[in-house]
Order: sequence, then structure tokens, then C-alpha cells
Amino acid sequence: MSAASKPRIGGHILAEQLAIQNVDTVFCVPGESHLALLDGLYTHEKDIKVINTRHEGGASNMAEAYGKLTGKPGICLVTRGPGATNASCGLHTGFQDSTPMILLIGQVGRDMMDREAFQEIDYSHMFGQMAKWVAQIDSTERIPEYINQAFHVALSGRPGPVVLALPEDMLSGTAVTPDLKAAAKAPRPVPSQPDLDELHGLLAKAERPFMIVGGPTWSQEAVDDIVAFAENHGIAVGASLRSQDCFDNRHDHYAGDVAIAVNPKLAERVRNSDLLLAIGPRLGEMTTQGYTLLGVPETEQKLVHVLTGAEEIGRVYRPDLGINCAMPEFARAARALAPTANDAKREWVASARADYLQRIQPTEVPGSVNMSEIVSWLNQTLDEDAIVTAGAGNYAVWVHRFFQHKKFRTQIAPTNGAMGYSVPAAISAKLTAPNRQVVSFSGDGCFMMLGQELATAAQFGANVIFVIVNNGMLGTIRMHQERHYPERVIGTGLQNPDFVKLAEAYGAHGERVTKTADFMDAFARASASGKPAVIEVVVDPEALTPVQSLSEIRAEGKSRQ
Repeated sequence: MSAASKPRIGGHILAEQLAIQNVDTVFCVPGESHLALLDGLYTHEKDIKVINTRHEGGASNMAEAYGKLTGKPGICLVTRGPGATNASCGLHTGFQDSTPMILLIGQVGRDMMDREAFQEIDYSHMFGQMAKWVAQIDSTERIPEYINQAFHVALSGRPGPVVLALPEDMLSGTAVTPDLKAAAKAPRPVPSQPDLDELHGLLAKAERPFMIVGGPTWSQEAVDDIVAFAENHGIAVGASLRSQDCFDNRHDHYAGDVAIAVNPKLAERVRNSDLLLAIGPRLGEMTTQGYTLLGVPETEQKLVHVLTGAEEIGRVYRPDLGINCAMPEFARAARALAPTANDAKREWVASARADYLQRIQPTEVPGSVNMSEIVSWLNQTLDEDAIVTAGAGNYAVWVHRFFQHKKFRTQIAPTNGAMGYSVPAAISAKLTAPNRQVVSFSGDGCFMMLGQELATAAQFGANVIFVIVNNGMLGTIRMHQERHYPERVIGTGLQNPDFVKLAEAYGAHGERVTKTADFMDAFARASASGKPAVIEVVVDPEALTPVQSLSEIRAEGKSRQ
């Protein structure tokens, strides 16, 4: 008699379905509401790692980063009520970043529902706008059915998060039910021949084509194919917000990221293009500079929009050609199109490249630490496949501007501007790809939101190098305060701990850098420490951006009053 033909408790059935889906890691904070599932995972401990984090926000961000890095749904397991609310930030990141992930939440017993029992929440209402699908498994025997659907929904079309609530008595109840036969496999639509013919015609007529790459479902092969496509047709290429690893930044067709703090010359180039190819990104607020870079809904230039989710095509911008397709399938087909490049297009590409190379040269800033020089040094020093993570804040501008991504999935950063993301994302990346270098960037405010996950890094041997850019304030908000309400500063100053001692308390290596020239040796010591390492980089508060000091921003604000 097979195991599936015997009565089993729900937690064991669910764990078995996760194993069949090739889940190898579960990020969690344990809770009594899902003890039966934890017991089921115990029977799979050789194949499924259970990473118990220090906060549900850490667990959900780790699961989201796992989904970004692997393309497989990241699994997060939390308890009901407060556990679920703590996990919501990572879920929101997964939704806006189109990342496949599944949030499993312990729930009150079915006989207590709708009484506002201890920690009870209706998750369909709570997460309705932050997930592709929210459901509750009320029948133990239907666990395989729900898990099958959850994985298919998370992976299909525009990928994203799924939430499953798991009543405690459902997990502890028994049932005889067959297991799934195989892991979910998402459908992968391909471009039609008429669409490809129309695309080729647009390319042949274009004189100033520009392509923005980004969004989900990419692979290294797809990146290689899209590079060849750009070469064949004389296309200058930019990356959408936090998608700089979708095109080799060293390539002579790469022109920079069309994102926050975009190069003004690059923004003008996008406006002046006569054919805009958006391959993968939704063209959201940040990439379109608050929906001002392009006309809404009609763009000045011809628009080709290729998206993996059909519901997104035409949502904001009416494309001249919309193609519902996954990125590998599109890139492979696009590469095969007959070349249309000519000397005029090559000149257009060379001009865009020259603007980009000028943009990434280190700038002069106040103080004894220059982050542009530090990031530029890391750019030359790190392995080509090193993973760089960042959260949100002005410090991230230095990372995204001065670091060049050479390989696919070397940039792990949130498009939704979530602070606290970098530390758990880096830990997840190191656990998922232990043989790759992983460097995490955080501001002092960003780090303190989920910095306690250093304990998780130490416990599981995730030897990340965590760089903390410490200027003693919430730099982005301070910048906006000074720009709009100069000298009326409130709520943005920070009193920080001794980050070196904090690192050592967690069992990590600690360094403090107060001069640019000292960073290189500190990084070498951190790398050789054989443990997670923190490098606190103390920067002058005046060095707020690569091009404007805090005083200059304040003066600009006062001049407008």
C-alpha cells in the first residue's frame, strides 16, 4: 500500500506536495498554528531546508529574493494574525516585482471562524490587492489540488504571489488523497509569425530605435539572445527599474537604467526615439518618471510592448504592437529576424553609449568617503556573477549608478522601494547560491529595519558582506524635506548603534571605514573572515547624492520659496 493510499495528517500531505514541486527551501517563523506542517517538513529535512528567521518580514523578503533569483516560487511560512501582517511587506514587493512566491499562513480552526478568534484575519480581504490569488484550504483531502493551483498561478502569465491560509485543524486532520504526479509547469506563450513580421517592418523603418528591458521570466539565454537582437538592428538599450542585469552593462549597446535619478540625456533619448521597444517591463511610475516620459495613453513614438501578462498590455499605454509572450521565447524569435542595422543606427547607439560611460565616472562629493569610488572599485573587483543586493534610500543611487552588471541575476533589489530588503535578500541569495559572492548594501535606516537577520546569516553560514552606508539620517526623506520645506527638518535624524560591535555580538566580522582608501583593505579582511561581515562606511551627511550636496539641495529649495 502506497503512502498516498493511507490516512495521513494534512501537514504531512502538504509537505509531500511541496517536495513534489521541487521546493528545496522554506523560509519561516514557526507558529503553533502550523505545527503539523512543520512536522511534515521534518520528514523531508534532507531535501527541504527550513530557514527559521528572526522576523516574518525577513522570511517573506527572503522568499521573494529566492523567487527572483531562481524563477521558482519562494516559499514563506508564517503563523496567523501578527505573523501574517509582518510578512505583508515581502508580499507587496513580490506583487510589484512580479516575483513568484507562495505565502503559507496558519489559520484558526474551522470551528472558530468568523468569531474574531485569537489572531483571526480574513486573508482574502487583507491580501486581496497584494496577491494573484488568496484562498483557504478547508478540506484536508484537497491539499494537493490547492498546491497544484497555487504553483501554477504563481508561475503563469505575469508571475506573482499566492496566499494560502491553512486552518490548524485542517493541517492536523487526516485524509486519504493521492499526491500530485509532477511539479507545476507554467505555459510559455510564443510570438506569432504575423507579430514577428510586423515587428521586423517597424525595425526596418526606424531610425532611432530604443529598447527598455526588464520585468520577469528572463534567463541568461534570453539575455544573450536579446543582446544579439540589439546588435542586429542597431538598438540602443536601457534597463527598467532594478532590471540592470537583463543586459550586459559592459556591452557597447547599453545606455543605462531608465529609472529613479535617470540620466537627463538618457531620458531625452527615450523621448526622441522613433521606435520604443519595451521588452518585459510594465512601464510603471518610476521607469516612466511619473508617467511623464511618454504620452498617456498615446506615445509620441511607435511602441512595441512585449509582456508575459496579457492583462498588462494596453493597461496604461496603447501599443502599436502588443505581444503576449515570455521573455526567452520572444528573445529567441527576435534574434532570428533578418538584421536591419545601418550606419545611422550605429551612430545613434554609439552616442547613447558615450553618454552612459560619462555618467558612471566617479563624481566629487563632500567628506572623506566617496561612495562612487567605492562602488566603482567593487565593480572592477567582484566576480562577474557576484550578486549585489540593495533596499531603498539615497544610498542605493550610488550602487545602481556606478555598478555594472555583467551577468543575469546579479541585481536583487525591490522595485516597490521597500526599506529593510537588502539584508534578508542577501542572506537568501547566499543560501541559494553559496558559491557566489554576495554583497549587500543598506543605509543605516534601511539596515536597522531587518538587521537582526544577521543572526540568521550567522546561524546558517550565509557569509554575506553587508555594507552599511551610515550618514545618521533617513537621507531620501531628508532630501525631500530640504527641497520642499527647507530647514524645517523633523523625524529624519537617526541615532545608531556601534555597528562593528553589533556585528560582533551576532558572531559576524565587523569593520568601520571613514576614508575611501581604507575600504579596500577592510573588504579584503571581511572576505577572508570566513563568516558574515559588516562594513560600516561612515559618510558625510552633505554627500547626499552623486551630484548635489545637502546644502545645495536646501539652497535650491529656498530659492523656490
